[in-house]
Amino acid sequence: MKIAVLHDYGDMFRQARAFGKLEGHEVSIHTGTETDPASLAKFVGDAEALVLTQQRVKVPRAAIECMPKLKFIAQTGRNAYHLDIDACTERGVIVSIGGAPSGGGNFASTVELTWGMIIAAWRHLPYEIERLKQGHWQSTVGTSLCGRTLGIYAYGHIGSAVAKIGRAFGMKVVCWGREGSTAKARADGFEIAPNRETFYEGSDVISLHLPANKDTYGIVTAEDLARMKPTAMIVNTSRAPIIGKGTLAEALKKGRPGFAAVDVYEVEPLIGASDPLLKLPNALCTPHLGYNDFDALEKFYEGAVDRLLAFAAGHPISVLNPEALSKR
Repeated sequence: MKIAVLHDYGDMFRQARAFGKLEGHEVSIHTGTETDPASLAKFVGDAEALVLTQQRVKVPRAAIECMPKLKFIAQTGRNAYHLDIDACTERGVIVSIGGAPSGGGNFASTVELTWGMIIAAWRHLPYEIERLKQGHWQSTVGTSLCGRTLGIYAYGHIGSAVAKIGRAFGMKVVCWGREGSTAKARADGFEIAPNRETFYEGSDVISLHLPANKDTYGIVTAEDLARMKPTAMIVNTSRAPIIGKGTLAEALKKGRPGFAAVDVYEVEPLIGASDPLLKLPNALCTPHLGYNDFDALEKFYEGAVDRLLAFAAGHPISVLNPEALSKR
C-alpha cells in the first residue's frame, strides 16, 4: 500500500516506534507547510492512504478530487472539521479517526506549554534572554503569580490540570464555563465566578480551554476582553476561533488586557508573520506547540498505524463515515 504522511513538520513519523510496522508498504513523508490543494495532490500522487496529524492541514473537496487512488485517511485525534467528509464519502474514501493518546499525553504537553507561556510572559523571559545575549543586563520587572487570580474558562482535562498547578503556585483559582464544567470545578474545591462579567474583571490571568465548534466560535468577545485589567493576561492554547476574529489584536492595542500568550491562529500553518498578533510587543506567540510533544505524537502515530494496518487487512476500524464502505 502507498501511504502519504502530510505536514509532519518535525519529521517525527519515521522516528515513531510504530513506523517499523509498515515494512513492506511504501511511505512518503511531507515535512513542508504547503496548503494549496493542487500542491497537496501532487505530493500525494497515487497514494492509497493518508496520515493526517491533528488538524494541521485542510483537505477540501478540490484536493480529494485530485487524489484518484485515495481510499483511506487515518486522522489522528477525533476532530475532523478540516476534512470534507461528504466529498470523502461520495468517492468511497474511508476516514478513520483516533482518540486522544492514552495516559493524557497530549493533555500534559499542552498544560506544560500553557504554564511555560504564562511564566515566560510575566517574567519577560524572551526579551531578557535576547538582551543578555546582546551584552545587556536586566531592564524589566517581572510579576509574581503567587496571590494573583487565575481564571479558568472550561474545567475539562486540560483546564483542570492548569487550575491545580495554579493552586500549587499559590494563586486564587476562579472557574467559568458550562454547568457541567463548573460542577466539576466546584467538586474539586475551586471557586466559581458569580457571573461572566466578574470572571473577566477579576482575573489576573485567564486561560482558555474550550474546543472549537459552532457553539464556541467567537465566545470570547471584544466586550469580555475590554473588562480585563490593563495588567492582566489572556492565554489561548486551545483554538483561535474561540476568540472573535481580529478581536484579540484590537484589544491588545487598546491595552485591555495588557498582555496575551497565544499558541493558535486563525490560519495555520502561519507563514510569513502574517498575523497581526506577531507585530504586537504585548503578545507572546508560539507556533502551535501545545500537543507537539514526542510522547504525544508517538501515541498518535501508533494509533494511526494500527488503523492503516487494519484497513490493509480489509477490516477498517474507527470509521467516521461508514457510508463510504458501501462505495468501495
